[in-house]
Amino acid sequence: MESQKSIDPAVLELLPKAALDGVETVWDRHEAQQPQCGFGSLGVCCRHCLQGPCRIDPFGNGPKTGICGASADVIVTRNLLMHVAAGAAAHVDHAYEVVEALELAAKGEINYSIADENKLQQVAKRLGLEIVGKSKEDLALEVVEVAYADIANHGKKPVQWLMANAPKERIAVWESLGIVPRNPDREIREAMHQVTMGMDADPVNLVLATAKQGLVDGYSGLKLATDMQDILFGTPAPVVTEANLGVLKEDYVNLIVHGHVPLLSEKIVYWADKLQDEARLAGAQGILVSGICCSGNEVLMRKGIPLVTNFLAQEIAIVTGAIDAMVVDVQCIMPSLTQVASCYHTEIITTMPIVKMPGATHVPFTLENADEAAQEIVRMSITAYGRRNPHKVKIPNYKRKIMAGFSVEAIIGALSTVDPVQPLKPLVDNIVNGNILGVVATVGCNNVQVTQDLLHVELVKELLKNNVLVVATGCSAHALAKAGLMNSEGTEAYAGESLKAVLTAIGQAAGLGAPLPPVLHMGSCVDNSRIGDLVTAIAEYLNVDSALLPVAASAPELQHDKALSIGTWAVTMGITTHLGVVPPVLGSKAVTKLLTQGLSDVIGGKFYIETDAKKAAEGLLEDIRAKRKKLGLPS
Repeated sequence: MESQKSIDPAVLELLPKAALDGVETVWDRHEAQQPQCGFGSLGVCCRHCLQGPCRIDPFGNGPKTGICGASADVIVTRNLLMHVAAGAAAHVDHAYEVVEALELAAKGEINYSIADENKLQQVAKRLGLEIVGKSKEDLALEVVEVAYADIANHGKKPVQWLMANAPKERIAVWESLGIVPRNPDREIREAMHQVTMGMDADPVNLVLATAKQGLVDGYSGLKLATDMQDILFGTPAPVVTEANLGVLKEDYVNLIVHGHVPLLSEKIVYWADKLQDEARLAGAQGILVSGICCSGNEVLMRKGIPLVTNFLAQEIAIVTGAIDAMVVDVQCIMPSLTQVASCYHTEIITTMPIVKMPGATHVPFTLENADEAAQEIVRMSITAYGRRNPHKVKIPNYKRKIMAGFSVEAIIGALSTVDPVQPLKPLVDNIVNGNILGVVATVGCNNVQVTQDLLHVELVKELLKNNVLVVATGCSAHALAKAGLMNSEGTEAYAGESLKAVLTAIGQAAGLGAPLPPVLHMGSCVDNSRIGDLVTAIAEYLNVDSALLPVAASAPELQHDKALSIGTWAVTMGITTHLGVVPPVLGSKAVTKLLTQGLSDVIGGKFYIETDAKKAAEGLLEDIRAKRKKLGLPS
């Protein structure tokens, strides 16, 4: 039944149209894969050498080890380490490109500018750099040198970005476990070596190596990328726009940015605005840029660009028949997009050398040719508009108002209207007195194995009812925006009474004339570092280890390696991290127990696996209340 595939009414309206149009969607392909390999789902199959593949019988009747002698515990942990290292690699690669962009911008060699000098100075101060008497360009180059030094470190010196930004109590724990990273590229390379045949066969050591990869992602991926992007494009401040497929306009050129790199999407937004007259000459009312996945989140946070949908419905956006061009960069791009687009007039435009697809038009994007590439892409979308078949257009009338742009700086700015001297005090005081029971961050993806958006939305509604403040990033933020949980009306409808009172007081003090939303949109997947910064700031204010705070995290529909690496970083921060889709680890009881119980004894955090939204919320509430009790706070 269609109702089992998504809770998004816009998606459900278009799925029958997709079938009529002869379009195969991700749900169709998932159904065709059934039954999926049970060995792979449990994590007990191994392809780490060419003697296999090997698989362990988890029921005890077949092989107990692979050909080389690796047990289920070893195979599961090797596979897990490989997943998390891949996720870290994705974010480190992203961060490196933005560091390179800042260097070239500071040298005046590309047409990007330093938009936020205040953020540049904040970052420089944390790194121990002197800022007085320096131009922003010179200071930016010094910051870049620190980032490059981390990537080029050949000794045992720890990653400077981590040492400058992580909670000191956490650093002490990581040092005691020997998991503080040195050079992010070296750590990823070492992990890939560690999982090859004839290497590490100690499940505990492999889990600790996985934790190290979480730290690589957290500081040389997430934190580094967000800092660099804020310096280049500006630190987000509150904006109001709309979310869901109803944001599309039938009489406009509809150009979608999809992926994760604001270096591209910022230029697309700029040139779409400049070329509006060309669109009008082509018969359109103008150009509408909207976003999918984290490229959408990036330009939403800084430019107020509307959100179309999240990962799982990227094909469905094309099924509207109203998309003239979808420009993609990296990560979470379905190879099926060109096949879907072939049923319509839509141009699929790839831009990056490591993401090409047969059937797409490739417009090479580099920092040096950014403006030329963006103009070409916008003009391609205008040309495609002229080929649109109006009889194939169907835009579902579903959209919700959304308030976004809640960087840590923006949150502190709102709180400073209540207490200008100690802006964190109103938030912390309300956590201490129980008006806010705790804070939960929801992150991550969609996964076709479960009903789209259901876990995100139902989990969060239950948390809000119990006066938990929720912050969100990535595709989780899309899901919650579409469900009406990122506006003031959402606070009135879903927040518990004491949480509602706090959000109303802050909203009124900030001049909104309405409550803050019950879910604060903090950005893209790399912007999970903002959540880490907020946790670190609260821990420093209270002078406690972040592992003691009534804070938790959830990836309700994880599907990408990045979600596992982000979740691993959260666990290293001492945070209980819920997973709503079972990762491939259940083939080893020992490893499952270590990840969900034993880790908390050595690192402070743990994974918590629960596929039912209500039970997951109950588990997170129990964890928050237990932490409040340890701190002597009312619950």
